[in-house]
Parts: sequence; C-alpha cells; structure tokens
Amino acid sequence: MTATTLPPVVGLDPSLTATGIARPDGTMHTVGGDAKLGDQRLARIADFVERVLIEDRPLLAVLEDLPAHAQAGGITGMAQGVVRLALQRAGVPYVRVVASSLKKYATGKGNATKADMRMALYQRFGIDVKDDNQVDAWWLRAMGLDRLGRPLVVLPQANRASLAKAEWPALALEAL
Repeated sequence: MTATTLPPVVGLDPSLTATGIARPDGTMHTVGGDAKLGDQRLARIADFVERVLIEDRPLLAVLEDLPAHAQAGGITGMAQGVVRLALQRAGVPYVRVVASSLKKYATGKGNATKADMRMALYQRFGIDVKDDNQVDAWWLRAMGLDRLGRPLVVLPQANRASLAKAEWPALALEAL
C-alpha cells in the first residue's frame, strides 16, 4: 500500500428498505427496496454486499449496529443478519458502531439529527448526498479509516473519542 492509497474499508448502514454502502473508492450506493418486495429485499441486500466484497476485497467493514431496543430482532435485524453473514462468508473482519458513536464522530453530538450528519459531510468534504443511509455509510467508512491511522480529515479529539467505544478487530489493524 502506498502513502497515497487508503486501506480498503467499507461502510455499511443496514436497513431492509435502504441499506447504505460506502465503498473503498468513496462511491456510495443504496440497496433494499419497497416493502411490497417482502423478503426479496434480503436477497437484494445480500447479493449486492457480496458483490462489493468480492470486487473491493475490503480489509475492514464498519457497520451501524442495531439500536439497543432492537437487539433481539425486528426488521432491521434481518438486514443486519444478511450483511453480517456476507461479511463472515467473505472472511472480512467487521466492527459494529452504535448510532450515538457514529453521530458523535461525525458531528461532535451523540444525538445529532440526519440533517446534522448530512451537513457535517458537506461542511468537511463538500459532498452533498441526499440519501441519509449513504451519509451514515460514508461516515462509518471514515471511522474505519481513522481507526486504521488514515483519517480523511482531522477531527476534534472529542469526536474521535467515539472510536474507542467500538470493539475493533485486531486482524484489520495488524494488516497495515
């Protein structure tokens, strides 16, 4: 890896209707679908994530964790499950980040709104993305790069303190 090459990190914001994905090259996608598709949305998510993992060969994936009140199941849990299964099958280490830590990292406020997250992305990088799922995925990828010692931007230490809230896999850190 050269000094200008970033480690391949993927950001994932799992949701049955709109899973946000930020790829190592910075491109963003949303996959899922209308509720009328039923469980077919799970197959769409799994297929797309698996394709990204094969094409991009990420060193690390960072995904938004389920809200505490949904840990035992729910619709978002189904999307979370197919994403984790795809990561495990591909042998990609991953870390789960709770929403408040993601928000704190991006904005400095653990209770930031979707608009705050979007504005932080625009103010720091000039990227104007209207899809909140993609915004979250982008910031998740940024967290992973920061944890690997390759931050995309210098953030205040108060923001970066949220990195310590997650259990980062040792394998990804040793590979650099």
